[in-house]
Amino acid sequence: MSDVLDQNEVDALLAAVDTGEIEEEEASAQIFTRRKVDLENVEIRGYDFKRPERVSKDQMRALQTLHESFARNFGAALSGFLRTIVEIKVATCEQMTYGEFISGLPNPTSFNLIQGKGLEGQMCLEISPLIIYPIIDRLLGGTNHDLFIPQRPVTPIEARLIGNVTKRGLEALSEAWESVREIEFEISASESNPQLVQIVPPNEVVVVVGLELKMSNRAGTMNLCIPYNVIEPVMEELAAQSWFATSKNARTDNLTKKLTENLGQAPMGVGGLLGETTITLRDLLSLSEGDVLTLDKRAESPVVLTVEGEKKFLAKLGSYRGSRALRVVRAVTPDDRV
Repeated sequence: MSDVLDQNEVDALLAAVDTGEIEEEEASAQIFTRRKVDLENVEIRGYDFKRPERVSKDQMRALQTLHESFARNFGAALSGFLRTIVEIKVATCEQMTYGEFISGLPNPTSFNLIQGKGLEGQMCLEISPLIIYPIIDRLLGGTNHDLFIPQRPVTPIEARLIGNVTKRGLEALSEAWESVREIEFEISASESNPQLVQIVPPNEVVVVVGLELKMSNRAGTMNLCIPYNVIEPVMEELAAQSWFATSKNARTDNLTKKLTENLGQAPMGVGGLLGETTITLRDLLSLSEGDVLTLDKRAESPVVLTVEGEKKFLAKLGSYRGSRALRVVRAVTPDDRV
């Protein structure tokens, strides 16, 4: 009992500490390693084992940039669909556990499970009732003035209308992910109570992309939850160096290929211009069978080949398998007077 201090000794010790007579010992950091290190040049950071960061900062920046493109495309698609200006922007992009994500969602809400072809597992797209009901009201011809937000699950008709919105969102999401990998997304299930949906364990790390939606005088949030195990196969492709280096060229090549394929199927009108002339309206009205019109070109002169009314080639008139035909000679140049 000799090591136990009485009250007077405790008071004296506290008073000495307050006056500075006794210096407080600073807590020293201990590093356990097999090699000798200099503690003054070592940076020590805190680490929370309950919230491990499995996605690097470069990959998080790449994910944020990718979904900023998704927000722009989705906003443009919704603006055309709703015939009003809809602004969507990325507000947050952070890592958390699935349990923390679910606990922060309202109930009821529009909770949609997304399945990506080629990816294992499911993602979640949650749209706040504060913006989903104004969108439904807009689709049904309302004005959104004095709109009451009901605290109930959506009806089958409302769910059908929400499906038209999420369909455009998935198209924009697929377009944004094309820079990394071609993935086709689809809604696998919908639920109003997020607590009933357990796609991953509560302590599993997820990436949550928070977006803000603004439409006229209404605003709301939308959250895209991506479990780590879903995007783990493409994490290397999301690295900042490889992603930013190859996305521009890959996107340009893919875009050029798609444009070429689509334009190659477009029908175009092609015609042969034998010659031109000018007559008066009186002569036009008096034309009858057997009359001859003299053109501005000789019969042996090349025929001008037009594409959609534009003069593009010079050709010779002939026949092919019993039908009138034109053989292309050369392209029209700026020096040609045709």
